[in-house]
Amino acid sequence: MSAPAKKKFGVGGIALVAVGAFVFTFSMVPLYYIACEKVFGIKLENGPAGEQHVAGLQVDESRTVTIAFDGTVNSKLPWAFRPQQLEMQVVPGRIYEATYLARNLSDHPIVGNAAPSVAPSAVSIYFNKTECFCFTEQLLLAGEEREMPVRFVVDPALPEEVGTITLSYTFFSNDDATARIVARGDLPPAARSAP
Repeated sequence: MSAPAKKKFGVGGIALVAVGAFVFTFSMVPLYYIACEKVFGIKLENGPAGEQHVAGLQVDESRTVTIAFDGTVNSKLPWAFRPQQLEMQVVPGRIYEATYLARNLSDHPIVGNAAPSVAPSAVSIYFNKTECFCFTEQLLLAGEEREMPVRFVVDPALPEEVGTITLSYTFFSNDDATARIVARGDLPPAARSAP
């Protein structure tokens, strides 16, 4: 028996596969957001909670909720990052502030971005950040240490059976933003003159 004839996969076929892979990958982002927000109830918005929404919340003095804090860095980012407090007791409907501490352990400026997460994920719709370092890129100079506050309010509509919410952040290196800032010279004078 002879081996079946092999068809050559030309440049057109490779281009078609590449375009198909791009379309598939590109379509996964909106599907991910739809699944998280509509199906699983996980809030993925990156901006602050609206002032009207927060102002409209009624304080529920009858209960407290424990907020636990966690902070990590991706292995490619030479920073130290941790919460200044491990937990706090909050009253739903009141605005609170927690602080994280970040330090650039390298000898050059680096831009990082923080990715937040709330656990259990189903209650993320009840955890509203009004101000957060995670809304913008964070530039730390060589050896710089900075406090990074987050202001938040827990919606009083949080289900009664939820007694603890964990707020976690993971910092990632933003190599493109770092290169852009260094190339433009958008560094404070002290950083430009540093060896």
